[in-house]
Amino acid sequence: MKAIRQNIDGVLLLNKPAGWTSNAALQKAKRLYNAAKAGHTGTLDPFASGLLPICFGQATKFSSYALHGDKTYRATLKLGVTTTTGDTEGSPVETRPVETTLEEIKKLLPRFTGSLQQIPPMHSALKHQGKALYEYARQGIEIERKPREITIYSLEAESLLEDQLILSVRCSGGTYIRTLAEDMGTALGCGAHLIALERTSSGTLSIIQATTLDALETMDTNDRMSILLPPDSLLDSLPRIDIDSADARLLALGKHIDRPENCPDGIVRAYAPHGLLGLLEAGQRLTPYRLMDTTSIVRQAD
Repeated sequence: MKAIRQNIDGVLLLNKPAGWTSNAALQKAKRLYNAAKAGHTGTLDPFASGLLPICFGQATKFSSYALHGDKTYRATLKLGVTTTTGDTEGSPVETRPVETTLEEIKKLLPRFTGSLQQIPPMHSALKHQGKALYEYARQGIEIERKPREITIYSLEAESLLEDQLILSVRCSGGTYIRTLAEDMGTALGCGAHLIALERTSSGTLSIIQATTLDALETMDTNDRMSILLPPDSLLDSLPRIDIDSADARLLALGKHIDRPENCPDGIVRAYAPHGLLGLLEAGQRLTPYRLMDTTSIVRQAD
């Protein structure tokens, strides 16, 4: 008999191991929690490791805020070799001698810091006519991609040991570190590709708080539940407002309410006396944007 899935609401900070796809890690966590609904907040390539926030239940409503939030990475580049994918999953294309120093690399870093235009790689999960770009790439088909604006907030060269360069990167969501590695390799004149990548933070969430799949397997149900963060842990970057029960009931019914004087424009996270209500859009009035399950609130209004 098939086990009945549990309705769980929360966020698991998972330290994904290298060699696993993000979806495989998600499905493993979902099975361990016996959760009815789960999703992750942005794909990590199979060769990459690090922070992969996994959302259960109602937390999936807010996953896009972690997906598009700022990220930090520790990246290891192999200089002197380019590959078809920009990382270890591709085949070597060209090999050149490496004739640079750490000091020369540090002088180059300002060119790759700030607001930049980046062309997404063909070997990516971006969609074109409903199909991922990597599917076209596997067929030898090149799709024209438009540059996208990204921001590299900080870029530090930690070390250079022979032909391996370690970088620390803090960037906007949607930045491809593989592309950054290739572009830096081109600027250095020797080429480069990624051989290791670890995501160390996503928004305000840090790998310091993360757990591994191996650790999850050894936990009992209570321990697994105790490490889940609440759904609003994904929303720390958004302004907060507090509303009373009467306004919460109106919003739960799809109504608009008056906007408080101190409420900023745009999307805000709203809290009622019972806790997180969800996201509201602040224009001339406050309107529901993405709410938690409001069934109990609506029943109270009947």
